[in-house]
Amino acid sequence: MNPEEIPKEREKLSHQCDICKKFISSKRNLAAHKRIHAGGKKYRCEICGKSFMQKSSLTSHKYTHTGEKPYHCDICGKSFSHRSGLSYHKYIHTGEKPYSCDICGKSFSHKNSLTYHKSIHTGDKPYHCNICDKSFVGRSDLTSHKLTHTNERPYQCDICGKSFSQRRGLTYHKSIHTGDKPYSCDICGKSFSQKSHLTHHKSIHTGEKPYQCDICDKSFVVRSNLTAHKLTHTNERPYQCDICGKSFSLKGNLTTHKYTHTGEKPYSCDICGKSFSRKSILTYHKSIHTGDKPYHCNICDKSFVGRSDLTSHEVTHTNEGPYQCGICGKSFSKKSNLTRHKSIHTGDKPYHCDICDKSFCGICGKSFSQLSSLTSHKSIHTREKQYQCNICGMAFSHKRKLSQHEATHTRDNPYPCDISV
Repeated sequence: MNPEEIPKEREKLSHQCDICKKFISSKRNLAAHKRIHAGGKKYRCEICGKSFMQKSSLTSHKYTHTGEKPYHCDICGKSFSHRSGLSYHKYIHTGEKPYSCDICGKSFSHKNSLTYHKSIHTGDKPYHCNICDKSFVGRSDLTSHKLTHTNERPYQCDICGKSFSQRRGLTYHKSIHTGDKPYSCDICGKSFSQKSHLTHHKSIHTGEKPYQCDICDKSFVVRSNLTAHKLTHTNERPYQCDICGKSFSLKGNLTTHKYTHTGEKPYSCDICGKSFSRKSILTYHKSIHTGDKPYHCNICDKSFVGRSDLTSHEVTHTNEGPYQCGICGKSFSKKSNLTRHKSIHTGDKPYHCDICDKSFCGICGKSFSQLSSLTSHKSIHTREKQYQCNICGMAFSHKRKLSQHEATHTRDNPYPCDISV
C-alpha cells in the first residue's frame, strides 16, 4: 500500500483503542476489543462453566453441548452451529474471495486467512502465552496452544469417543467416519476433507510456495511445513513420548509414533477395508486400487504417488544428495536412507519384537535397526502375508518379493544385462 493511502484507510477505522492504539471499525467492536485488555468475561456457560466476553459467543458455545446446528446451506443442505461457518461454507459454492491483502493483492474467502497471510508481511503475533511466552497470530491459536500445557482435550467425537484439543482436529477426524470432502480443486475437480490438503494439492498446478525459510531460503506451500523445517536448523524436538521418552520435532510425528505402542490404525481404506497407522501409507495403498500418481517429473515424465517420492526421484537426474551424514559425510537422496545409514555408526536397534520379546531373531541372530525389518521378521511368527498381487491374488510376506512376482506379469526386467549374448 502507498504510505500516503494509510491515513485514508485509518479514517475508515475511526475508533482507536487508547491502550494499544489499534484502530477499530465501530464503537461496538471497540468495546469488545477493550475486553481483551480488561480480561472481562461476564457471560458464563451454566453447563461447563466456561466464560465468554460476548453473549453471542456464549450462544454459539452452547451448541457444542446440544449439538444444534440451526444454520443451513440452501445449496447443499449442510448445517452449521455458527452463522459465520455457514457464510464461509457458501464461498465453496460461489468461489467468492472478498478479503484482499492491501500489500500484495492476494484474495481470501476467510477473514482469518487474510490475517494469517498478512503476518507473512508484518511478522505480527499479538497473542502471547503467559506460561511459555510463545506468540501467535490468532487468538484461537493461543487458546489451542494453552491446552498443550494442561493436556485438556475438550472436543470429543460422538461416534468413536476420541478427544481432541482443537475443534478443527475433531472436524477433520469426523471426515474419516463420514468420508466428507467439501474442498474441491477448481482446476481439476479433485476433492479433499481438509482445506490444507487442497492448498497442498493446488501447489501441484501452480508451483506456488509462499513461505520461505530465512536461514536457508528453502520455500514451502504452508506455514506449518516452514515451522517444522526451521526445527531442522535448531535440532529442537519439543514433543516427547511419555511412554518411551523419544522426542520429535513435529507433534504429528509423535502422534504417529505412539501408534507403535498402542497398535492403533485409525486410517481405513474405503475400498477394501484395510487399516493403517499413517494417512500417508493409506494414500499409497489407495494408489494400488486407483492407479493415481499425481506428481510428475518434468524431466523424464515419470509419475509418483507422493511428493516426497518425486523429490527423491528428481535428485537421480542431478546426482544431488541433500541429506548428509554428519559423521562420515556420505550423502543420501532420502532422509529415511540417512536415518538408516546412521544406525551403522550408532548401533541403534530400537525395534523390539513383541512376540518373542527380542530385538534380534533367536534363530538367526539378526537385529533390527529399521521398523520394516522388524515387520518382516514378525511375519515369521504370524505367517502373515500382507503384500498381495492385485492381478492374480498371490500374497507375500515381503514387499520386494511382491515386486519381483509382479514383474512376471508385466515382463518388466528393471535390471537388464549390458553384455550381449
